[in-house]
Amino acid sequence: MKNELKKMLNQLDASSWEKWKKSLGNMVSQAEKIGVSQNMLEEFAVEFGDFLDANISPDIPENKAMKELWEVANEEEQKTLARLMIKLSRNS
Repeated sequence: MKNELKKMLNQLDASSWEKWKKSLGNMVSQAEKIGVSQNMLEEFAVEFGDFLDANISPDIPENKAMKELWEVANEEEQKTLARLMIKLSRNS
C-alpha cells in the first residue's frame, strides 16, 4: 500500500494553498477507500512532510510557514503536524 500512497503523492498540487488542501483531501479519501489504516496514513503524512520540506518552494506564504514549522519541529511535533494536515484536508 505504501507504493500506492507514493503514487498519490505525485498527484498533489501545491501551486496554491487551497489546491494543496483539496488535493491532499482527495489523496486521504482515496487512501481510505483502498483500506489504508489511520496509523499508516499518519506515517505517510510524516513522510509527506519530509517530502514537502525538501521539494516545495516556499514562494506561497502558507508553504513557507509549513516548511518553517516542519524544520523546527521534533519528531513528535512532526507527527502532530502530520495529523493536523490530514484533519485540515478533510475539512476542505
